[in-house]
Amino acid sequence: MSVKPRHATVTVDVGGVSVGGNHPIVVQSMTNTDTADVASTVNQVMALARAGSELVRVTVNTEQAAAAVPRIVDTLHKFGVRVPIIGDFHYNGHILLKKYPECARALAKYRINPGNVNIGKKHDDNFRTMIEVAIENDRPVRIGVNWGSLDQALLTRMMDENSRLPEPKDARDVTLDAMVASAIESARAAERYGLGKNKIILSAKVSGVQDLIDVYRALAAQCDYPLHLGLTEAGMGAKGIVATTAALAVLLQDGIGDTIRASLTPLPNGDRTEEVVVSQQILQSLGIRSFTPQVTACPGCGRTTSTFFQEMADQIQTYLRQQMPQWKEKHPGVEAMKVAVMGCVVNGPGESKHSNIGISLPGTFEEPKAPVYVDGRLLTTLKGDRIVAEFIEILDDYIATHYA
Repeated sequence: MSVKPRHATVTVDVGGVSVGGNHPIVVQSMTNTDTADVASTVNQVMALARAGSELVRVTVNTEQAAAAVPRIVDTLHKFGVRVPIIGDFHYNGHILLKKYPECARALAKYRINPGNVNIGKKHDDNFRTMIEVAIENDRPVRIGVNWGSLDQALLTRMMDENSRLPEPKDARDVTLDAMVASAIESARAAERYGLGKNKIILSAKVSGVQDLIDVYRALAAQCDYPLHLGLTEAGMGAKGIVATTAALAVLLQDGIGDTIRASLTPLPNGDRTEEVVVSQQILQSLGIRSFTPQVTACPGCGRTTSTFFQEMADQIQTYLRQQMPQWKEKHPGVEAMKVAVMGCVVNGPGESKHSNIGISLPGTFEEPKAPVYVDGRLLTTLKGDRIVAEFIEILDDYIATHYA
């Protein structure tokens, strides 16, 4: 499969992680803990990092949160977790970054929302202050425009200009144009104040799939800064996952995007790491990056009245994810391995042959045996109560011998 090259020619270093240029698309996430609660935030950052998040953003909205950031980063380092921490600032970021210089130094990047600082008004001292802190600490910034908090002065001006046109655009298109203008004008202002172009990442977040596609295509056509992709407020469950995938897949296939996040609403007490897994799966499904071996499994039909193949597929997928933290250190390349767990003879043997390792379980009325294929060839046939355990043994042996 051919994926178009990304538009960004600029590379931004975020705490040792390269974003943009020809570097791999980076997966990031965000905590939902109270940042002032050091223990809870550290635990969640560690969970996100273990799941594969390469950047983690935390809210810095109060003095208590700003004071906690250095302790969070220091604690993470003591546990051997070096994931870069990004500070998410709104309204009072200029105050917090100046009042808590240790926070400014501990963060790997600052997220600035132009709609929530005073850029575009009579003066932009607050925005300028944040840029000056970034320069002083040699930190990059993400200038993140969001249509829920868009610069109203800019939007009003562009709406007025549009109304005077012979054929005015509709309000939706003007709003998207204003988002692009806000991002680019803010980036140019940051450069005027002395921030290097290689210290700027842009984003333009909306919550509609077609809106996101349109705004990022426009933004990518007008600049070569690295772009952070994400469908803001994507939603909960299947809706959030499907909408995020639909939007990001189109843009990534267009070659747009250098870092991504799936902004999913977790269930109460839900697992925050789901957003990391979804981002990884989008990139892996598109053939852009590999993170964990993939399990192909059939959906089931009247030939597979037993739930055994579903249970086995789930056990194998869980096993692969659990082993990946150790495997990625010892077995480079294993993340691209393909495994098939199929439920009957119709497509089972054929699909198994297309995988590195595959098993075709017996469907209804089939002979109770499960042929195992390795690299397209029949290796053995399993029977009895230890099929799962024996298949995992074959899997472990294959990894040990093929990904040394």
